[in-house]
Amino acid sequence: MTKADLVEQIAEATGLTKKDTAVVVDGFLEAVKQAMAQEKNIEIRGFGSFKIKKRKARKARNPRTGDPVQVPSRHVPTFKPSKELKELITAMPQGTGGAPPSDPSGPARSGSAEPEAGSATASESIES
Repeated sequence: MTKADLVEQIAEATGLTKKDTAVVVDGFLEAVKQAMAQEKNIEIRGFGSFKIKKRKARKARNPRTGDPVQVPSRHVPTFKPSKELKELITAMPQGTGGAPPSDPSGPARSGSAEPEAGSATASESIES
């Protein structure tokens, strides 16, 4: 899912215009980035936590020469999903890639292997 897909889905659910929704989504993402740049943790109940973790300095090896290399310490962004999000993902049927059955807003699956409108099948793309 891209940011444009997210904006479209939220706009449909809220009745806001896509332009207004894009401003809100951009504002949210900017607030998350700014907070993380200041090494603040962000906790969204029912979704998860964004945190900054510090990786210690360590010794590694250059794979080409085998020489030891000193890797400096650094900060890395991490995301830890909430218990609810983990349960939602675990409950998804294997191999469907869609929303769980209890979510009526998920994409409808007809069960047929026909491609979507406008998309080429493997044989069509080879012949072109």
